[in-house]
Amino acid sequence: MRTEHSIAELLYRYDCVVVPDFGAFLTQRKSAIIQEGTNAFYPPSKVISFNSQLASNDGLLVSYMADDAETTYEIALQEIAATVANWKKQLNKGERILFEGIGELWRNSEGKIQFEPTTKINYLTSSFGLSSFVSTPLVREVLKQEVEALEEDIPFIITPEQRKESGLRPYLKYAAVVLLAISAGFTGYRVYNDTISTQQLAQEEAQEVVSKNIQEATFFDTNPLQLPSITLKVDKKSSGIHHVIAGAFRDQANADKKVRQLRRRGFKASLIGKNAYGLHQVSYDSFNDAQEALSYLKKIKRTESVDAWLLSKK
Repeated sequence: MRTEHSIAELLYRYDCVVVPDFGAFLTQRKSAIIQEGTNAFYPPSKVISFNSQLASNDGLLVSYMADDAETTYEIALQEIAATVANWKKQLNKGERILFEGIGELWRNSEGKIQFEPTTKINYLTSSFGLSSFVSTPLVREVLKQEVEALEEDIPFIITPEQRKESGLRPYLKYAAVVLLAISAGFTGYRVYNDTISTQQLAQEEAQEVVSKNIQEATFFDTNPLQLPSITLKVDKKSSGIHHVIAGAFRDQANADKKVRQLRRRGFKASLIGKNAYGLHQVSYDSFNDAQEALSYLKKIKRTESVDAWLLSKK
């Protein structure tokens, strides 16, 4: 077991690791590949092979095991020889030898040693951290090819012979287009007139109400000083084009509540209308000068809310 572990560690650093009186494990660099059929990507790696002819001791494996176990060269060589003898017995019995993280050895029907490397470990250190993966193909290219194929297969319905036989069809087509445009024009004109009529009717009714109130106020025999006072609640609009926003609310009641809270705290808060999403926007204050608005925004972010932002309207 220790011999197998030492071989695996040496394969990261060397391209050839010889096991004395048994054979050599060789590595060969393999470039990154992409399989077009499966869209699988494989990073650069080392491919492991086994050669039983290279069995002469080069001292690499023995020295490494001796240093790792802090023992002598002779003791490490004896340990390797005992392990090799056990491996040969297993092969002669027709058994398979599994080298953890390296591969599998066995003898075929002709008595020759066969080796199948593992694909789970990449011994190329420059590819550390890279792993294989399967990418999703681009659907738009497939759809484009399908559309092009359909365009080639679909025949033309209108042929030159048919155009010669029925010469009135082009004119009928143009006449239909003209009629459709005229119909759309009349429809739009009718809708426009209905809208104008509705607006005029509303204006006339409002004018009648105003005139009636004026007449009653003019001809009613009452001392003007004794007329009851009328209090009109007018929502104060914001002044300025640069607004320091405190928040945006879907419900106007919540927006009004926010305005009242800010005003009680001394801010010149106001509603500045809805945004493009239908939210009611509330401002801390509004300014005409951009630099003054930016200075105020920095103060609000520092003392009140970091979520405040600046809205500028023309």
